[in-house]
Amino acid sequence: MNTTPPRYTERAFPPYRFVPGKSPHPTRDPAGHSYHEHPEPLAAFDTAQWQNCREYLYGIDLFNHGYWWEAHEALEALWVAAGRETETGQFLQGLILIAVAHLKMFQGFDDVARRMAGEGLDMIKRVNGIYLGIDVAALHDAVTAYIAGTRQTAVTIDLIIRR
Repeated sequence: MNTTPPRYTERAFPPYRFVPGKSPHPTRDPAGHSYHEHPEPLAAFDTAQWQNCREYLYGIDLFNHGYWWEAHEALEALWVAAGRETETGQFLQGLILIAVAHLKMFQGFDDVARRMAGEGLDMIKRVNGIYLGIDVAALHDAVTAYIAGTRQTAVTIDLIIRR
């Protein structure tokens, strides 16, 4: 059985995933994998076209492969483009907080992880059904189980893509 999550883009991953205290900060340290890189601000994020948004799909790829800090950065650009206070912006902020929760769990900061996950779950549950290709209830249940310790593996996001 292959447990590797699917890829939604062909964009290469950074040479390492950033873990505070364990690797160079990606943008502030000269040895960082994204030092001196300045991503172009996104003009907008059209929720009807999420399947064609490379930055969104790459953010999900990063999340699914344990690049939680990098996923946070990719999704943050979308959060700003969508409008921070919009329904989509709030949902994206929830995903960002869930990514941070995964990083904190990995670091062993369980209390911080629970708090971040709780805040993120509160934000994503404001929408129902499938949103931006994500089964919101399934994601909520998986994250809840992971943070509670009843799920042993980190959560991955399986996008529902309709062609």
